[in-house]
Amino acid sequence: MRLVTFGLALAGAVLFQIAGLPLPFLFGPMAACLLAALAGMPLKGVGLISTLSRAILGVAIGASITPEVVGRIPQMAGSVALVPIYVVLIGLVGVPFFRRLGFDPVTSWYAAMPGGLHDMVTFGQEAGADVRALSLIHATRVLVIVTAAPMILAGLYGAGLTGAIGAPLRDLPVSEIILMTAAALIGWKGAERFGLFGASILGPMIVTSALTLSGLIHARPPAEAILAAQLFIGISIGVQYVGVTLRELRGFVLSGLAFVAILAVLAAAFTELVTLTGLANPVEGFLAFAPGGQAEMTVLALVAGADLGFVILHHLTRMVVVILGAPVAARLSGIKR
Repeated sequence: MRLVTFGLALAGAVLFQIAGLPLPFLFGPMAACLLAALAGMPLKGVGLISTLSRAILGVAIGASITPEVVGRIPQMAGSVALVPIYVVLIGLVGVPFFRRLGFDPVTSWYAAMPGGLHDMVTFGQEAGADVRALSLIHATRVLVIVTAAPMILAGLYGAGLTGAIGAPLRDLPVSEIILMTAAALIGWKGAERFGLFGASILGPMIVTSALTLSGLIHARPPAEAILAAQLFIGISIGVQYVGVTLRELRGFVLSGLAFVAILAVLAAAFTELVTLTGLANPVEGFLAFAPGGQAEMTVLALVAGADLGFVILHHLTRMVVVILGAPVAARLSGIKR
């Protein structure tokens, strides 16, 4: 089934490329796998390859953490300080929203948290939440944000989506390719060993940033690698809907869609706040507060030509606040089934 899934994804990418649609290697596979999943095809995720694609994006982030970016971190403090407030507001609105829709307290809690899909499902499962509901609600959040964000960037902010994602493989020094590969694998596995959340992205990012700051790496991963990463991330989003039933579409997916509308209002408010106060320009502000996954936001920041360091610092802060705070806050609040 993995070969069939890959074939569908590749066909989707080719069709989107021919049609001249934006982000063909992300949206083509995502659309093809989503439609096939909803049609009842037994697709299968690509396992470790999908995780490796996130490691590639981790290297891309790390390669963007230059001395100039580090020097600007104090300037980013004002907008970063708003991220915990943003997360708390999402929880205060989201948990009652899901409770009103009939979800149990634990499922409502972890459905409302704007963390990574896999992290929230894992935490929810350990706490006794409805895992299928969490999977579909968070998958819908990511799907809608990834689909809508490019349209908003282009239509509302006039951003182009043709930013250089990386130099071709042939233009990069072999020594840097070797270092990037080592950074991806060592960072990923090392972070897993230490139990770091989001190990496949954060580990490679940490190792690569050290190599970048030391002057050993001067470029992002090759464009071919980043395009491949987009393809596998598109697959991973689409296959989340395999086996979805009509009842789940009506209940879980529609609930996820309604919650995205709430998130959109909050994200728009914080984008306006950081823009009007001069803490960020509109494109970076929008991407920094769009509550999608790290991998997806990395791709969008790359193609929009945004300040990758600024955008990812905000998303890392959000993930840290949610992953460290959500389980603790749930216990202190007495959230249980």
